[in-house]
Amino acid sequence: MNFKLKHPYKFGKGYEKPVAYFSMEFAIDQPLKIYSGGLGFLAGSHMRSAYDLKQNMVGIGILWKYGYYDQVRKHNNELDVLWQERHYNFLQELDFDIEITVDNHPVKVKVYYLAPEVFGTAPLFLLSTDHPQNDHLAHTITHKLYDNNIATRIAQYILLGVGGAKLLEKLGHEVELYHFNEAHALPAAFRLLEKLGSVEKVREKLVFTTHTPVKAGNEINDPNFLHKLGFFNGFSIGEIDRLIGLDEGMFNHTLAALRLSKIANAVSKKHQEVSSAMWGGYTNICDIIPITNAQNKTYWTDKELEKAYEKRSVKKFTSRKKTLKSELFQLVADQTGKIFDPNILTIVWARRFAGYKRADLIARDVARFEALLNNKDYPVQMIWAGKPYPLDHSAVSTFNWLVHFTRKYHNATTLTGYELSLSAMMKKGSDVWLNNPRIPLEASGTSGMTAAMNGSLNFSTNDGWILEFGEHGKNAFVIPEADTTAPEGEQDQWDADHMMHILEEEIVPMYYKNHEQWVEMNFQSMADVNKYFRASRMADEYYRKLYNHH
Repeated sequence: MNFKLKHPYKFGKGYEKPVAYFSMEFAIDQPLKIYSGGLGFLAGSHMRSAYDLKQNMVGIGILWKYGYYDQVRKHNNELDVLWQERHYNFLQELDFDIEITVDNHPVKVKVYYLAPEVFGTAPLFLLSTDHPQNDHLAHTITHKLYDNNIATRIAQYILLGVGGAKLLEKLGHEVELYHFNEAHALPAAFRLLEKLGSVEKVREKLVFTTHTPVKAGNEINDPNFLHKLGFFNGFSIGEIDRLIGLDEGMFNHTLAALRLSKIANAVSKKHQEVSSAMWGGYTNICDIIPITNAQNKTYWTDKELEKAYEKRSVKKFTSRKKTLKSELFQLVADQTGKIFDPNILTIVWARRFAGYKRADLIARDVARFEALLNNKDYPVQMIWAGKPYPLDHSAVSTFNWLVHFTRKYHNATTLTGYELSLSAMMKKGSDVWLNNPRIPLEASGTSGMTAAMNGSLNFSTNDGWILEFGEHGKNAFVIPEADTTAPEGEQDQWDADHMMHILEEEIVPMYYKNHEQWVEMNFQSMADVNKYFRASRMADEYYRKLYNHH
């Protein structure tokens, strides 16, 4: 083995402790298509900030042969899913294999290395079962991120966890802590248990980030099924029950991670409260502290807009914003045949399509939405984008409904291909960043942070990170909180009514009648987001509060 792991920097003060960060997905840069949404965007920003701060960290992930999926269109413009093979000349294939066991079968694993210099990240190792000695079934383990076949998905967890742990052993890279970004890498804990011999010793080496604010989002499986596939790394179900505990006879992944970790974090202050309430009734769980998500400013921010903000130049800001809008609108015209106007107030709703995120809420009252679009004096343009999980039929149908719904309007449309590059364009090219999840289902949300960094004002329900940022009328527009005990339909109606009222009475008039105030509000938003929601703050907190926790 010729490969020697070496960070290209001397470690920063307080960041010397060696840590391995396990994640199913990393959104590092547009060409590397191994991510689906927020979890990946967070991991990518974390890796970049670890590099910026010179932290002693390595990332461990999976090289997805077909990525998540390419979002394309059918002949009638509805969503279609393309699985396309990906090859990368900037990844280094290492000169050794590792081996894991899945369903009592040996599986060979190739290792690829993303050097820090390529994109400015901590060293990242990506595992692949695309190996000539594997059979077709083993190959499929690393075909698709979040495979819908449950057995394949469990095999992916075994690969990430046991494969990642064995990789560190093979490299001779002794780490003091394993950090699981979500519970997918749990099998690594059972590898550690085998090596260290006790749960107490495992706890000293594990920290965990939980992302889900609802019970349903926490994966639960039949322990017999997991045991058969090799998830427990050879430990019997009886031993797992005795050492960690089953939940009513089932294996609860998040609960196990909370019981095996020294300390865990939620991804916003509100999410910490929700998580503590959700898991508070269980025994033997670790403390859950808040470390609010953040995004890497250097990667996301437009340099010219940043200069305008630093000089507090309304003129420069307005001029640059128009240029950025024009760049986005070229893509809009290319995809949809609609030419948009950079002088017109532009609202964007763009993120993963999921039921609770309510992409279509602004169009709930069609007549009122049309009046907004058709206002001759103060017109508005609206753009949607985002990838639904391909088998979330409800989310796919919402996307398709919007495609057909917007067809008749010259100033509303839906884009495909929402990945890092389009995400950045839409943040830079929008005036208003609309975010309306149903409270309290958004653990954090991060898209609005990078929108704010690029002079797009957040217009949001009061959930996730917005609770720590949004001051209505000062740096954002915040929809008053609905009664979360009311039926969903009533909550939706409340949020839709208040959304339209704020648009009609505050946002649209300010943009057209008091543009200086509009830009000043953006400057305030940029100042506030820079204060606390840069990933350098987050990466520092992970060391101070999680890794160096005693």
